[in-house]
Amino acid sequence: MNNKNSSGNPEVAGKPSVEKSVTQPAPAGRSRRFRVDVGTIVSVVALAQSLLLVSLGYWGSQRLVSRIGVSAHKANHDRTEDKVLAFLQKAESVINAVGTAPSLQPAGEHSERTAELLWTLLQQSPELDSIYVSNEKGQMLMALRYPVPAMRYIERGAGSTTETWQYKLPLDAEADVQQRYATQRLESFRSNYNPTQRSWYVQACKAQGPIWTQPYVFAAAQELGVTYALPSKRRYADSSAQALVVAGDVSLGRLSEFVRQFSSDGYGDSALLSADFRVLARSDMPGVLHELQPPSGVLGALHAHMVADGTAGGGTDTEFSFTHEGRRYLVQASRIPSTGWQLVSWVPEDMLLGDLHRAVLWGLALALVFLAMALFMSLKLSKLVTAPVENLSHIARRIGLLELDNLPREPSRVLEIQHLDQALDDSARSLKAFSKFVPVDVINQLIDAGHTLAPSGSPRRVTVMFTDVEGFTSISESLDTDVLVVMLTEYFNLATGVFARHGGVVDKFIGDGIMVLWGAPSDLKDAEYKACLAALELHVEMDDLNRKWAAQGLPEFRTRVGIHTGTVIAGVLGSNDRLSYTAFGDVINVASRIEGFNKQLGTQTLMSETTFAGLGGRLHTRRIEEQAELRGRQTRMVLYELMTS
Repeated sequence: MNNKNSSGNPEVAGKPSVEKSVTQPAPAGRSRRFRVDVGTIVSVVALAQSLLLVSLGYWGSQRLVSRIGVSAHKANHDRTEDKVLAFLQKAESVINAVGTAPSLQPAGEHSERTAELLWTLLQQSPELDSIYVSNEKGQMLMALRYPVPAMRYIERGAGSTTETWQYKLPLDAEADVQQRYATQRLESFRSNYNPTQRSWYVQACKAQGPIWTQPYVFAAAQELGVTYALPSKRRYADSSAQALVVAGDVSLGRLSEFVRQFSSDGYGDSALLSADFRVLARSDMPGVLHELQPPSGVLGALHAHMVADGTAGGGTDTEFSFTHEGRRYLVQASRIPSTGWQLVSWVPEDMLLGDLHRAVLWGLALALVFLAMALFMSLKLSKLVTAPVENLSHIARRIGLLELDNLPREPSRVLEIQHLDQALDDSARSLKAFSKFVPVDVINQLIDAGHTLAPSGSPRRVTVMFTDVEGFTSISESLDTDVLVVMLTEYFNLATGVFARHGGVVDKFIGDGIMVLWGAPSDLKDAEYKACLAALELHVEMDDLNRKWAAQGLPEFRTRVGIHTGTVIAGVLGSNDRLSYTAFGDVINVASRIEGFNKQLGTQTLMSETTFAGLGGRLHTRRIEEQAELRGRQTRMVLYELMTS
């Protein structure tokens, strides 16, 4: 920076030297020779210093421009590489998912289930042109997107192959899922196609692991492409074993779409080379390759340069520059590990750096003039880092406190700030999703109380409530699963909202039942009264919800409640790597038994004598004259019914 700001072009730099070389009239007594010698020395020193500063500034600026050019080119190259890798990884993940399907079978009783799986995954995987599975008997099941959407069944006989094609609607057709899968036309014919002799099958069986094939012509589409194949062994219920190979096709036309994105901004081109150095896709030639050819043109020249240097097909990233037909090019090359392909990108240096070189010359000429402005701008630019970092620190504190709602984003042009902002946003979203399973208020209360998140427990007096839906088994048998899930979700949302308003903490959901604690993890004054108020409000809210359900022709949920108060062991319980805040003890079991006793008495809300005593007569209750004999207990208990009116 100092070199750049202290130098200019030769014309500008020469002026100070000329001014310094102007001599004043010499005082009397000094010789002309001494005056001339000093002036010459000063001029030479000033000129030498200026030339040195200009040279160092120009050299440093040129190096900086070159590095910027290389970095910009590498960023474009890496972006294309990331897209190609993501493309291939998505294809691999789909095939791996098919390979782990338990009922995978190309023929037989599970073949239709396998066909639906392949068709569904093909719709969700635009990277793949087809997905298929074949066994050692020559039976194959294939879902195709191209040339036509179809399911292809292949059965290998003694001397020939029978192929059956079930043609489907286009994948983007305006129809529901079942209609798109419905067979529109059926065609069956004989052919000489043998899956077990295809290169993808042979190579996968030989490698005993996943492989990417070399490019070849697809039998169905008659287009060049590559295949990802995965061997998978199966043993079926009849103890028969089969060696399966699951595979997916990717046409070179789809790969071409990615490499062409490199040149979409107008800076350079890129190409994919196979392991044997044939062109799979290149952005500087329009259309789709229909035959594999060696590199030509600029690509051929840079490939020859790489062969000469021994970097062609190398396993490490390579960057270099070379000259072709009087023009200098910057080159980036990297290897795709899973396939052995090589991604190569090149850009003319003058196209990428020409404007920067001119900008350097102007910058050197104006460096001294704009030094103060540069210092001022540097202070302003520093704010682009310090201010966002401070804001992000506040966001991080909120995440630490599990305040995950309405977190602001911090837009910034600084790449590291963007990464940090995205990382914090990902963390917040992950914690927010996790909070659906772990009560955040429980965690906050534990942290505020100084509890360590490790297995621990201590005696605590709590009021425990158990709820249950009367006749839930018969209700669930009479409803579709989707309807039942919607009703349960609405019921749980209502119940948990009521409990939260009265200070209750939901410990767990037990099927259609709920276990709620008052007084844990934090002490709660008048826990018995608040639990009973929650029970009354729950019944009122459920009456409104049941009326709405009845209008929709749905059954009602009649909630039964059992409440008991006593001392339990409450704390963070579980293993070292899986914890849960809960409570256990006889009080928990008694509360559950009291809830179950509602069924015998035909009541809705029962409480123990201990809970009744805590009410202090503030709510309307009824004593159950006959002492209840709870299952699993030798002594009888006095119970009270909480009256809703």
